[in-house]
Amino acid sequence: MAQQVLLRVAAVQIAPDLDTSGGTLSKVLAALAEAADKGARLVVFPETFIPWYPYFSFVLPPVLTGAEHIRLYDNAVAVPGPVTEAVSAVAKRREMVVVLGINERDHGSLYNTQLVFDADGRLVLKRRKITPTFHERMIWGQGDGSGLRTVDTAAGRIGALACWEHYNPLARYALMAQHEEIHCSQFPGSLVGPIFAEQMEVTMRHHALESGCFVVNATGWLTPEQRAEIVGTTGLERAVTGGCFTAIVSPEGVLLGQPITEGEGTLYADLDLDLVTKRKRMMDSVGHYSRPELLSLLIDRTPAGVMVERARERVRGVVARTSEGTADGAVAAAPAAAMVAPTSLLEIV
Repeated sequence: MAQQVLLRVAAVQIAPDLDTSGGTLSKVLAALAEAADKGARLVVFPETFIPWYPYFSFVLPPVLTGAEHIRLYDNAVAVPGPVTEAVSAVAKRREMVVVLGINERDHGSLYNTQLVFDADGRLVLKRRKITPTFHERMIWGQGDGSGLRTVDTAAGRIGALACWEHYNPLARYALMAQHEEIHCSQFPGSLVGPIFAEQMEVTMRHHALESGCFVVNATGWLTPEQRAEIVGTTGLERAVTGGCFTAIVSPEGVLLGQPITEGEGTLYADLDLDLVTKRKRMMDSVGHYSRPELLSLLIDRTPAGVMVERARERVRGVVARTSEGTADGAVAAAPAAAMVAPTSLLEIV
């Protein structure tokens, strides 16, 4: 009888350094070293963890966020850049898959971005949150459909979504239809209060059941001192308290280990990927339990862009009727090579 092979995974709940991206990166690298020493082959960090989640935008009116917004720009992550190189090097050296949330700076815009590094250090997925939520729309631009895909890694087939993207059933279905085995989800944590954690548990367990996959969910954490710093004199400390639910869920909806809802820590679990088949034998929502002739999903994977360059073709000749004509009297087209030639015209749309 073949020996059962288990995959150890880790979900990290830690507080960022609210002063510098380098400080937060150091915490990421330390957590990776600890997880590797404990045998983890997949490690998931919270949403936009480097440099930090923009908690300020949840408690301050937009007119007062300018200084903090600029500070976020100054500490945001370029891809590729020093931050990605540092994480890539650890992933390769320790042979582990890493899922990291960052604030990505792309020229004059910021994005909520999820990065997946394979165990050989390659960045195999960079995706942007397709719709920032409520206050986040003042901070981040929108992602596109090019990132709604799974990737095959040393830890299995991975899909990823951030926070309330999980309330977009078609976004989840896009990953389900690509047969994700491990869903890596990220939330900011320390927001809204206990109800956020309660809703998160329902959402994560439901996705595991519906997709027939494992879910590794990581949420951030703020210390009491950090919460006081963020809210200042607004009196809104309750708005950045609670809402943490770092958890690992089986394809049967079972919590693997005790979720972390307070403080810093790392949750570990050993996954038996055979449970994916066991669950889908009963209910495969994108297989034998689906009805694609009735219900299906259309995805536009075109990367968003503000400029498209096209070489316009100019007709050099006149289409002639063939000697015999056509059966219905229509004009027959001459070979394309005889009709057109590329020009140097540039069309911007």
